[in-house]
Amino acid sequence: MKILKLFGLLFLLPSVTACGYLFGDSGLFRDSAGDYREAREMSSISLPDGVSSDEFVDIYPIPEIESDPQFGDPNKVPRPAPLVSASADQLVRIQKLGEDTWALVAIAPGQLWPQLRSFLSAANIDVARMDARAGIIESTYLVLEEDPRPTRFRFRVERGVQRGNSELHVLQMFQTSDGDTWPAQSDDFNLESELLRGVAQYVANSADTAPVSMMAEQSISAGGKVSLGDDDQGSFILLELPFDRAWASIARSLDLSGFDITDRNRSEGRYYLRYVGDEDEEGSGWFAWLGDDDDHPADGVPLILDVEAQAPQRMMIRMSYEEGGASLTREQIEALLVLVKGNIN
Repeated sequence: MKILKLFGLLFLLPSVTACGYLFGDSGLFRDSAGDYREAREMSSISLPDGVSSDEFVDIYPIPEIESDPQFGDPNKVPRPAPLVSASADQLVRIQKLGEDTWALVAIAPGQLWPQLRSFLSAANIDVARMDARAGIIESTYLVLEEDPRPTRFRFRVERGVQRGNSELHVLQMFQTSDGDTWPAQSDDFNLESELLRGVAQYVANSADTAPVSMMAEQSISAGGKVSLGDDDQGSFILLELPFDRAWASIARSLDLSGFDITDRNRSEGRYYLRYVGDEDEEGSGWFAWLGDDDDHPADGVPLILDVEAQAPQRMMIRMSYEEGGASLTREQIEALLVLVKGNIN
């Protein structure tokens, strides 16, 4: 009996002292919500010569800070940019330009990727190849009720124009004896469109419970394809799109931003504009601070918007006012560009 009591005492003693180790201020189960404040950025791991570093990536990469130039009085605190977004009204939208169709999704690529995989699983579509780094999933050949010919699909997830948005592209091809080379465009646009709409509807219905793929999040940037910069000539918008799509996207953005397009010259990449604003006071009140009175500073000022190709997939967009009329300050031109930038998709 004495031996049992002694053993029980020895067993209890470590349990009591362990409470402090487990639940104290520095215990294992302490509240660690604020530990991130003590975190420090560490240098990248050094690997021996000849060892590939492709597989070593940051788990939580630090995003780049977007340039947000502010002109005007350096002693004056700049006002925040307006909260505008072209995709704020819908989670998923089907976009079309010429023969190209894609889904614009208002979530980051890392969130869209697992939803796409879930859709394929739910639709019993087998996967032949998957590359999260490139954002590509290719299916095996299927036999559909609509067409007896074996067909397969390729899904491509890209970053959207706006930060935190994604684009989903679908490509379809029939099985041929020439090999498995993917065509530039789908063999059947109806099949492509039908599947694209199906994925879009699935994403819209399940977005609230979607997980996040860290691999896709790291590989497919969520930073967007549009940014604001400045140089000696003033502010400009950089847009990573081909000219045809950029031209159409800007036209829609100008309409959403309260501009009236009085004329356009596509061959020169030029829009002639007048700012008419938004009749809704709440939507246009953010700009009042740029004027000295109740009138909008750009009211009645003939404006020009130039779209210049810096590369096949890179456009520079500048705004100016026509000579001989009222002038705007660099600060006011920048504010108008911020408005246009927020509505480009």
